[in-house]
Amino acid sequence: MKILLIIVAGSLLAKPALAHPKAEHAQEPRRTVTTDEAAVIDILSRDKAAIEKLDATGTEALFSADSTIFETGGVEGSYANYLAHHLGPELKAFKSFKFSDYKIAVRFEGPVALATETYTYRIVTAKDEVAERRGVATSVLRKIGGRWKIVSMHNSARKPKGS
Repeated sequence: MKILLIIVAGSLLAKPALAHPKAEHAQEPRRTVTTDEAAVIDILSRDKAAIEKLDATGTEALFSADSTIFETGGVEGSYANYLAHHLGPELKAFKSFKFSDYKIAVRFEGPVALATETYTYRIVTAKDEVAERRGVATSVLRKIGGRWKIVSMHNSARKPKGS
Protein backbone atom coordinates (compact mmCIF):
# COMPACT_ATOMS: atom_id res chain seq x y z
CA MET A 1 0.00 0.00 0.00
CA LYS A 2 1.36 3.39 -0.89
CA ILE A 3 1.27 5.75 2.08
CA LEU A 4 -0.18 9.13 1.19
CA LEU A 5 0.91 11.89 3.54
CA ILE A 6 -1.43 14.60 4.78
CA ILE A 7 -1.09 17.54 7.10
CA VAL A 8 -4.34 19.46 7.17
CA ALA A 9 -7.45 19.10 9.34
CA GLY A 10 -9.10 20.59 12.43
CA SER A 11 -11.70 20.04 15.10
CA LEU A 12 -14.14 22.31 16.83
CA LEU A 13 -14.03 20.03 19.86
CA ALA A 14 -10.26 20.16 20.42
CA LYS A 15 -8.68 21.88 23.40
CA PRO A 16 -7.48 25.47 22.92
CA ALA A 17 -4.13 25.82 21.18
CA LEU A 18 -2.27 27.07 24.20
CA ALA A 19 -3.24 23.83 25.95
CA HIS A 20 -2.02 21.74 22.99
CA PRO A 21 0.60 19.48 24.52
CA LYS A 22 3.42 20.21 22.11
CA ALA A 23 2.70 23.69 20.78
CA GLU A 24 5.67 26.00 21.22
CA HIS A 25 6.16 29.51 19.96
CA ALA A 26 9.14 30.02 17.67
CA GLN A 27 9.43 33.60 18.90
CA GLU A 28 11.11 34.89 22.07
CA PRO A 29 10.07 32.88 25.13
CA ARG A 30 8.75 35.74 27.32
CA ARG A 31 6.90 37.69 24.65
CA THR A 32 3.22 38.37 25.35
CA VAL A 33 0.86 36.64 22.91
CA THR A 34 -1.88 38.92 21.56
CA THR A 35 -5.53 37.90 21.47
CA ASP A 36 -5.44 37.60 17.66
CA GLU A 37 -2.24 35.57 17.75
CA ALA A 38 -3.73 33.20 20.34
CA ALA A 39 -6.83 32.79 18.15
CA VAL A 40 -4.72 31.94 15.08
CA ILE A 41 -2.64 29.46 17.09
CA ASP A 42 -5.87 27.92 18.37
CA ILE A 43 -7.23 27.37 14.84
CA LEU A 44 -4.02 25.72 13.64
CA SER A 45 -3.63 23.59 16.76
CA ARG A 46 -7.23 22.39 16.43
CA ASP A 47 -6.26 21.40 12.89
CA LYS A 48 -3.49 19.15 14.18
CA ALA A 49 -5.60 17.76 17.03
CA ALA A 50 -8.25 16.55 14.56
CA ILE A 51 -5.63 14.70 12.54
CA GLU A 52 -4.30 13.04 15.68
CA LYS A 53 -7.86 11.96 16.55
CA LEU A 54 -8.29 10.66 12.96
CA ASP A 55 -11.59 12.56 12.87
CA ALA A 56 -12.10 15.63 10.70
CA THR A 57 -15.72 16.14 11.76
CA GLY A 58 -16.56 19.85 11.85
CA THR A 59 -13.21 20.98 10.49
CA GLU A 60 -14.81 22.86 7.61
CA ALA A 61 -15.55 25.66 10.07
CA LEU A 62 -11.80 26.33 10.43
CA PHE A 63 -11.46 27.19 6.72
CA SER A 64 -12.97 29.88 4.52
CA ALA A 65 -15.39 28.68 1.84
CA ASP A 66 -12.93 29.90 -0.81
CA SER A 67 -9.88 28.26 0.80
CA THR A 68 -7.12 26.63 -1.22
CA ILE A 69 -5.01 23.71 -0.03
CA PHE A 70 -1.58 22.88 -1.47
CA GLU A 71 0.20 19.70 -0.44
CA THR A 72 3.66 18.50 -1.40
CA GLY A 73 3.58 19.89 -4.93
CA GLY A 74 -0.13 19.39 -5.58
CA VAL A 75 -3.11 21.73 -5.73
CA GLU A 76 -5.87 20.06 -3.73
CA GLY A 77 -8.55 22.73 -4.34
CA SER A 78 -10.83 23.95 -1.57
CA TYR A 79 -10.71 22.43 1.89
CA ALA A 80 -14.14 20.88 1.29
CA ASN A 81 -12.77 19.12 -1.81
CA TYR A 82 -9.59 18.11 0.02
CA LEU A 83 -11.58 16.71 2.92
CA ALA A 84 -13.93 14.72 0.68
CA HIS A 85 -11.36 13.31 -1.73
CA HIS A 86 -8.04 13.21 0.11
CA LEU A 87 -7.96 13.82 3.84
CA GLY A 88 -11.13 11.97 4.85
CA PRO A 89 -10.25 8.73 3.02
CA GLU A 90 -6.67 8.85 4.30
CA LEU A 91 -7.69 9.26 7.93
CA LYS A 92 -9.81 6.12 7.58
CA ALA A 93 -6.71 4.20 6.40
CA PHE A 94 -4.59 5.21 9.41
CA LYS A 95 -4.31 3.48 12.76
CA SER A 96 -2.55 6.52 14.27
CA PHE A 97 -1.11 9.92 13.38
CA LYS A 98 1.02 11.70 15.98
CA PHE A 99 2.78 15.06 15.86
CA SER A 100 5.88 15.97 17.87
CA ASP A 101 8.41 18.82 17.97
CA TYR A 102 5.58 21.19 16.99
CA LYS A 103 6.52 24.87 16.73
CA ILE A 104 4.56 27.80 15.35
CA ALA A 105 5.39 31.37 14.40
CA VAL A 106 2.68 33.93 13.57
CA ARG A 107 3.00 37.43 12.17
CA PHE A 108 0.42 39.89 10.93
CA GLU A 109 0.49 41.79 7.65
CA GLY A 110 -2.42 44.20 7.60
CA PRO A 111 -5.68 42.22 7.89
CA VAL A 112 -4.09 38.79 7.42
CA ALA A 113 -2.12 36.44 9.63
CA LEU A 114 0.81 34.49 8.23
CA ALA A 115 1.74 31.35 10.12
CA THR A 116 4.60 28.89 9.79
CA GLU A 117 4.45 25.54 11.56
CA THR A 118 7.24 22.98 11.82
CA TYR A 119 6.83 19.51 13.22
CA THR A 120 7.68 15.84 13.02
CA TYR A 121 4.93 13.31 12.49
CA ARG A 122 4.52 9.56 12.58
CA ILE A 123 1.79 7.69 10.74
CA VAL A 124 0.86 4.06 11.31
CA THR A 125 -1.49 2.62 8.70
CA ALA A 126 -4.16 0.00 9.29
CA LYS A 127 -1.64 -2.50 7.83
CA ASP A 128 0.99 -1.40 10.39
CA GLU A 129 3.15 0.41 7.83
CA VAL A 130 5.01 3.31 9.43
CA ALA A 131 5.99 6.66 7.91
CA GLU A 132 7.99 9.26 9.83
CA ARG A 133 8.45 12.70 8.33
CA ARG A 134 9.64 16.21 9.09
CA GLY A 135 6.97 18.67 7.96
CA VAL A 136 6.38 22.35 7.45
CA ALA A 137 3.18 24.25 6.74
CA THR A 138 2.54 27.87 5.86
CA SER A 139 -0.94 29.29 6.25
CA VAL A 140 -2.71 32.53 5.49
CA LEU A 141 -5.67 33.38 7.73
CA ARG A 142 -8.12 36.27 7.72
CA LYS A 143 -11.00 37.29 9.93
CA ILE A 144 -14.38 36.35 8.51
CA GLY A 145 -17.42 37.23 10.57
CA GLY A 146 -15.13 38.17 13.46
CA ARG A 147 -13.32 34.78 13.49
CA TRP A 148 -9.98 33.77 12.05
CA LYS A 149 -10.23 31.22 9.23
CA ILE A 150 -7.64 29.52 7.07
CA VAL A 151 -7.72 30.94 3.53
CA SER A 152 -4.68 29.14 2.18
CA MET A 153 -2.50 26.33 3.51
CA HIS A 154 0.59 24.81 1.93
CA ASN A 155 2.37 21.89 3.52
CA SER A 156 5.19 19.57 2.61
CA ALA A 157 7.23 16.87 4.26
CA ARG A 158 10.33 14.77 3.82
CA LYS A 159 12.09 11.91 5.52
CA PRO A 160 14.23 13.07 8.44
CA LYS A 161 17.98 13.09 7.81
CA GLY A 162 19.55 9.74 8.52
CA SER A 163 16.39 7.79 7.65
